[in-house]
Amino acid sequence: MSDSRPLPRPTAQSAPHWDGCKEGVLRVQRCRSCSHFVFIPQPLCTKCQGLDLEWVESSGRGTLYSYTVVHRPQRPVFDVPYTVAIVELEEGWYMLTNLIGVDATDVKIGMSLEVAFEAMSDEITLPFFRPRA
Repeated sequence: MSDSRPLPRPTAQSAPHWDGCKEGVLRVQRCRSCSHFVFIPQPLCTKCQGLDLEWVESSGRGTLYSYTVVHRPQRPVFDVPYTVAIVELEEGWYMLTNLIGVDATDVKIGMSLEVAFEAMSDEITLPFFRPRA
């Protein structure tokens, strides 16, 4: 899929996350010192300030923590309405994303979700979430 939507620009810091998305794997940083998950990618742990972070695979399963429905797009290229969500992953970390495969009127806090990857360009695949069967 390709359109004129703005896309992320991976950095050296975030490249493992974006590489994982292209491979169909949701990756997150975890601190080896305190086991805290760190997202968005950072150079140090946001809990203990430790520098020993590793990349691990997430299950990609979670629940809807919060959401909003957007009716006025930032740019005309975005089809509305769309649902922006905060997902609490099974491992205990949170991710800002968009929901797909569900009508905005059917969205409920606490609903079970799973990651779904969509290629937006040759370089970028985005992780969206959809209701889990």
